[in-house]
Amino acid sequence: MNLRSAWLGNDESALVNINQTHRLLPAVADAFSAMQQAALEMGQDIQIASSYRSFERQLSIWNRKWHGELPLYDHDGNTLDTAALSDTDKVYAILIWSALPGGSRHHWGTDLDVYDRASVQACGGRFDMVDSEYRQGGPCYALAQWMAQHLEAFGFYRPFLTDKGGVATELWHLSHASSAEPFEAVRSQQALHAHLRNAPIEGKATILRLLDELYPRFVLNEGVVEQ
Repeated sequence: MNLRSAWLGNDESALVNINQTHRLLPAVADAFSAMQQAALEMGQDIQIASSYRSFERQLSIWNRKWHGELPLYDHDGNTLDTAALSDTDKVYAILIWSALPGGSRHHWGTDLDVYDRASVQACGGRFDMVDSEYRQGGPCYALAQWMAQHLEAFGFYRPFLTDKGGVATELWHLSHASSAEPFEAVRSQQALHAHLRNAPIEGKATILRLLDELYPRFVLNEGVVEQ
């Protein structure tokens, strides 16, 4: 695996299949399997909703959101009117909940989104993966509480646990810390700029113009830096 290609979502050679849908790095798959079994023994049916995504997959999500084919939300989860947004506002709105292609942690095979399948099914099966579903009264609240106590024992943490004014809080997003570190070390704004410049991404001119701010705020999730 070439780390400098893999962090951008262009090398999936090291991944293993979890099932017909999901793929992770071997060490991450093993850690998740151990955590899943422990959770099950304590009444939590932790399942993967999303794992590895290629650059092309993330690009499709971005472009569909740009065209209004997928909804946009503000930091509080309120739906936005895509057609009423300027290109600049649209870029910021997408980035609250969806990473730039090339800048997603889901490119690495180290990160995954999880939910409690049994609890969701018991509530009728409708599931949108929004913050309220992981808060008190939501179907994944008990799972969120369980993870707060047990993730570290299996090498996982939640990189978007706090909304800093960049990426919104994602209680469902887990990262395998030791596996993610090599990818974090090779991230480069220059490499991302070059990759996006040659990609068929909607809003390209606006993204590249704002990348000096977008990269630390959203890709590195440093949020808004106080002056």
